Amino acid sequence: MFAMVLSAIAPIDTAPLQATERPAPEPEHGEVRVRVACCAVCRTDLHVIEGDLPALRLPIVPGHQVVGSVDRLGPGCRRLAVGQRVGIAWLRGTCGACAWCHSQRENLCPTSRYTGYHADGGFAEYATVAEDYAYELPDALDDVQAAPLLCGGIIGYRALRRACVRPGSRVALWGFGSSAHIALQVLLHWGCEVYVVTRGAARIELARALGAAWAGRRAEDMPRAAQSAIIFAPAGELVPAALEHTEPGGAVALAGIHMTDVPRLSYSRHLFNERDLHSVTANTREDGRALLLEAAAIPIRPEVTTYSLGDANRALQDLKHGRLAGTGVLVVG
Repeated sequence: MFAMVLSAIAPIDTAPLQATERPAPEPEHGEVRVRVACCAVCRTDLHVIEGDLPALRLPIVPGHQVVGSVDRLGPGCRRLAVGQRVGIAWLRGTCGACAWCHSQRENLCPTSRYTGYHADGGFAEYATVAEDYAYELPDALDDVQAAPLLCGGIIGYRALRRACVRPGSRVALWGFGSSAHIALQVLLHWGCEVYVVTRGAARIELARALGAAWAGRRAEDMPRAAQSAIIFAPAGELVPAALEHTEPGGAVALAGIHMTDVPRLSYSRHLFNERDLHSVTANTREDGRALLLEAAAIPIRPEVTTYSLGDANRALQDLKHGRLAGTGVLVVG
């Protein structure tokens, strides 16, 4: 099969993903093999490639927003069928036995495993996944529309919960990439008033076009303080400002898997009056199932730019340098 493989940590501008022919993987017990139709790119892929996350396995095939059809069943599979359309997301395995797994918080499992990080992902013609961690996809979402939901969508949805968003409330989104532009569509469906703080002119324009009540570069220009906020940009320096522009009793969620250091906070200025600061760590499968059902009902329509699989380096370069409004999706074949 054709795959884009990372053999050594390096800046994405050096095009470190190499086009490689390798045997298609065989599904192990409880796994299915998926013939990949497309795979969305994600900032987490950049963190893996550039070493912001410690390298756990090299060489590795990145990619964890995978859409395709079941091509082969491993021993013991009973839920899925050959030909069935499924999605593969970031979370690919947990122990199922620890206190976190038994309390509906499997995202905190200390032995959790992730697609495109612990095991090969979707920048390839075939990928495998445990049957229990594959998502059945609603017919209302086509392949390219579904792919960005499998990380950006799911993480954004969990971030809404961690930010304690209530229907009809005022919500500020800091940074406006793939995840945020999906979260905005969920928020509008919930009747929220949404403010977007982002630097790029194209992203400001997209936020307004999608229905944001306000979008701009300076938080000081927001019409009012938010009741909830989510920081999607991997920039710790935004945390004090987000807290300052959140009302007393509000919550700020940090949606990134990696973030630069957070500056010193003032208790009285940033946290007093019961402002809460919550991190987001991966997701549970329930988050994924809930988001996909809501996405089909709304329906969510991600803004996408498509690339061929062989152009994975270019897609990730465009992501890093802010040339993507919405999500980049690698199309296989």
